[in-house]
Amino acid sequence: MTYPMNLAQGNCRIHTVFEHWTAQHAGKVALSDVERIISYGELGAAVDATVERLKQAGVRAGDRVLLVAENSVALAVCIFAISRLDAWSATVNARLSTREIDNFLSHSGARRALYFSAVSPEAAAHGKQHGAETVDWPYIGALMLGPLNDTAVPEPVEADGTKQVAAMVYTSGTTGAPKAVMLTHANLLFIGANGCRMRKIVPEDVVYGVLPLSHVYGLSALLIAALLGGAALHLVSRYQPSALAQALEHDGITVMHGAPAMYAKLLEWSQSNGVPLRAPALRVAQSGGAPLTLPLKQAFESTFGLILQNGYGMTEASPSICQTRMESPRQDCSVGQPIPGIEIRIHGAEESGEGVGELWVRGPNVMKGYYRAPELTAETITPEGWLRTGDLARLEADGTVSIVGRSKELIIRSGFNVYPIEVEQVLNAFPDVVQSAVVGRTVEGNEEVVAFVERAQGADIDLQALSVHLKANLSPYKIPTEIVVMDQLPAAATGKILKKELQQMAQRAESGSGNT
Repeated sequence: MTYPMNLAQGNCRIHTVFEHWTAQHAGKVALSDVERIISYGELGAAVDATVERLKQAGVRAGDRVLLVAENSVALAVCIFAISRLDAWSATVNARLSTREIDNFLSHSGARRALYFSAVSPEAAAHGKQHGAETVDWPYIGALMLGPLNDTAVPEPVEADGTKQVAAMVYTSGTTGAPKAVMLTHANLLFIGANGCRMRKIVPEDVVYGVLPLSHVYGLSALLIAALLGGAALHLVSRYQPSALAQALEHDGITVMHGAPAMYAKLLEWSQSNGVPLRAPALRVAQSGGAPLTLPLKQAFESTFGLILQNGYGMTEASPSICQTRMESPRQDCSVGQPIPGIEIRIHGAEESGEGVGELWVRGPNVMKGYYRAPELTAETITPEGWLRTGDLARLEADGTVSIVGRSKELIIRSGFNVYPIEVEQVLNAFPDVVQSAVVGRTVEGNEEVVAFVERAQGADIDLQALSVHLKANLSPYKIPTEIVVMDQLPAAATGKILKKELQQMAQRAESGSGNT
């Protein structure tokens, strides 16, 4: 595929991704949401107008701008406008707590915060609490502008796009302190170009944009990839299975990216409501952001008659590291081969005896580092430029990668290694289990395996039958000591299960309660 911009030029910025299409497809939809539509011909003017408003608000090159938001056209335009100013955008999900928003404001040293109140009541509440005033900006409408931070100190500006930070992404880490990943323009453009190429994005495509732009998956593989390919990106503020089903059937959606939980909930909604799923235009369905299980992959593919592609990445890699190839459909849940242009290494595989080791990656996708955390950056990126992912993986004979689990999530039970993803695969194959999460619980001299199971709407899980199913498919030491059935597992806006919360719940639980 030939790209409409020279991504090899070091001075490229993310706000230039759509410029090729401005004249060529001026009347074609670039961005849309429930409130507004902006064409490729209008997008440049919308970004220019927003740049002027940000300048009037005191935003300078090198400043950080916190965007408290959910997906919208206004958010996308502001991200590009901030790029034009050589400032840094830091988008955070409006549904986070007041404490978290306060931490991000403090940690980032943001010059201004923008609260996207038109699409998010939570953003409006945060804005009101922080003394923001409502403004109405051309092309993007009403939002709330937070107070000017007179103490903000601009960061140095680099002409080289491989060094200049475009965005900070706050990770869903397990510690209380904010951890902000600094991603350069070159990082995001490299992954955007990869997504455009690997999924063959063209101007005729309509991309469903429900993955949050506050997450790097949504920022690079959705927003940048879609506009680089000249496609129409329909931005959706919140995931609803019914809305997705409607869009797939009636809105000409050709490309869908989602976390496994989103696909699982779509299928469960269809079954519970007796509504068949149709997607006449869909040609690409991509899973990412969390492990894909075989029962879900098979259920999706039998429903839609379309391969569910898989991938693996992390925020610190912008995020893509591995992806399955469309020309080589897979029947398993491998995450595919490394994407073109990067290197991987399975560190410690030889010593493990299982071919399993920590996955390391090096290439143009690797972050600049963690903001204001040089020691943490040095722990994560080796002097030779290798990013230590913390994920356990195995390199298969055909060159594909299988992710075994997080090194920090590995459960050692009676001296045996238990990889949660293996247990989750078996749990998810049981009837009426939408999804599951397995964590370790420390007990005296050992670790126990604890499983949390989300049941289908209106269903009851037969724990005795589930126990028989587990015993038939797992070694005794892998069988959970306790299974907790829930109506819904705690999850981030991306659909990623919040295992830290579940681990804390498991540790607090009384021994023996809910055991199978």
